[in-house]
Amino acid sequence: MMSKKLPVIDAAWTLFLDRDGVINYEKVEDYIHHWDEFRFYPKAPESIATLSNLFGKTIVVTNQKGIGKGVTVESDVRDIHTKMKAAIMQHGGKIDAVYYCPATDANDPCRKPNIGMAVQAKDEFGSVDFNRSIMVGNNPSDMQFGRRAGMITILLTTTRLADTVDEQLVDFVFSDLAAVAAAFTR
Repeated sequence: MMSKKLPVIDAAWTLFLDRDGVINYEKVEDYIHHWDEFRFYPKAPESIATLSNLFGKTIVVTNQKGIGKGVTVESDVRDIHTKMKAAIMQHGGKIDAVYYCPATDANDPCRKPNIGMAVQAKDEFGSVDFNRSIMVGNNPSDMQFGRRAGMITILLTTTRLADTVDEQLVDFVFSDLAAVAAAFTR
C-alpha cells in the first residue's frame, strides 16, 4: 500500500476532502449539528491552506444524513460550512466548494460511496479531472467513492486503524491532514 510514490501536484489537480473525521472531530454516535460543536483537528486549517495552494481546486464532499433524518437543520449545516471556509481563509487557504448529501438512502446517487458529489464538482468546475484528483477520507465509503471515480485515495487514521479498511481501496495512509500536507511539501 505505501510502496507507491505520491504524484507531483500542480494546478491541474483537485483535492477532495471528507469533512467529519478529516477536517474536524467527529461526534461519536451523533452528528455535528451547529457551528459551536465543530472543532477543527489540530493544524487542519493550516494544512488545508498548504494543500489548497498546491492543488487547483479543493472541494469538500460530506454525507450529512442528520438532515435527512430530521435531526440536523440544513441551514445550520450551511452555516457550519460558511464558517469553516472563513476560518480556513484566515489561515491563507481556500475551499472552492462544499457538496453535502442529506440523503439517508444508500442508493441515492450523491451519497458516498456513490460518486454524485464528484460529478457535481466536475459539472460545476469543468477543470476537474478524476484521474488528477485525490480523495482524502477516514471511512471505507470515502475510499470507495474515490476508487469508483478513478481518484487516488488517502486514508486518514484519525478515527480507525488502517487495517479495518480494504487495502485495495487505499493508495496511501496518513495519520492526519498535517501529515498529508507535510508529505506533499517534502
